[in-house]
Amino acid sequence: MTKKIIKKKVKIINSDIDKTSNKNLEKNMKADNLSFKGHFLELKKRIIISISLLSLFTILGFIFHRWIIGLLLNQSFGINEFTGGQPVFTNITEFWSVVMRVSILTGVILSIPFITYQTMIFIIPGLKEKEKKYVYIFLPLMVISFYIGATFGYFILVPPAIRFLVLFGGDLAVPLIRIGSYIQLVISLMFWMGIVFQVPTVVFLLSKLKIVPIEVFARFRKWFIVISFILGAFITPTFDPINQTLVALPIVILYEIGYWISRLTSRK
Repeated sequence: MTKKIIKKKVKIINSDIDKTSNKNLEKNMKADNLSFKGHFLELKKRIIISISLLSLFTILGFIFHRWIIGLLLNQSFGINEFTGGQPVFTNITEFWSVVMRVSILTGVILSIPFITYQTMIFIIPGLKEKEKKYVYIFLPLMVISFYIGATFGYFILVPPAIRFLVLFGGDLAVPLIRIGSYIQLVISLMFWMGIVFQVPTVVFLLSKLKIVPIEVFARFRKWFIVISFILGAFITPTFDPINQTLVALPIVILYEIGYWISRLTSRK
């Protein structure tokens, strides 16, 4: 009798344990579902806000497209003497495509800080304190660096590149520059210089997060000079040494800045 009673009690206890474990499992699954749903809704919210801001700034870019295109044309040295220095368009839809490209680009450039802020709000809750510090510092720094690089490209790189390309024909050919090709060139140079100015931040982050040891960057310094001139040839549409040097020299300096900041902070 006692054995039967003990077996019954054991079965009751086991059944209670199974029920409890099943309830806990269901609770955990519900919590995971709620957590996933919450993250998804938060992501959806941030994406909607970012797209809305991008659309708003794109509309503003379209409203002020004449002023923006005029600003980009300020560097059009000596093009099209027969048209009073104005570029031309040879396709009936070319100017419209330029307007749309400039409007969208304006929307992207103006919305970058706000989209960066939305990204920070979404990813920061899931990070550790040290990781949060890096996000707070380096995301805004990368945005600012991009703007500085684009400004450098507009004022320093674009004028000599345009001058070289226009005057290279000499007496053999007369320039008649299309507005589409001109705007594409200016935008491309500004964009790539904005990317190039991320070099110090990338070098510092890779060394600080111990993804790439600082010794690797030290050994790579000589080779980076060659790579800088290769990048200069890739970024600039010209093959003259002056324009390539205008691109390569800042890349080398930026690499050295990132390297020495990483070196000095690693000693602390």
